Amino acid sequence: MAKLKAPVRGKKTRKIEHLHINLTNKNYIIIAIGIAIIVAGYVLMSENSVDGFLPSIVAPILLCVGYLVVVPFGILYTDNSASEEGAGDVPSTSGM
Repeated sequence: MAKLKAPVRGKKTRKIEHLHINLTNKNYIIIAIGIAIIVAGYVLMSENSVDGFLPSIVAPILLCVGYLVVVPFGILYTDNSASEEGAGDVPSTSGM
């Protein structure tokens, strides 16, 4: 007869306590700049010339920069000056 495995009870589960993303006005401005870059890329791509410099080279570069750099940076950007203001409220845990 085969042995049955007992359920593992010592395994700790991790709780995700904080999933809220604090977006400030600076975040929204950066995201808006990214969206403006994306719109500019699509406008340049809509030019009728197939072999033109703007629709074949500049527009894809603008789209990649907007989608892959500026918008994610706007979402992930944290303002250090706001965190420094709250840092004075927390007592120090150092030994001195």
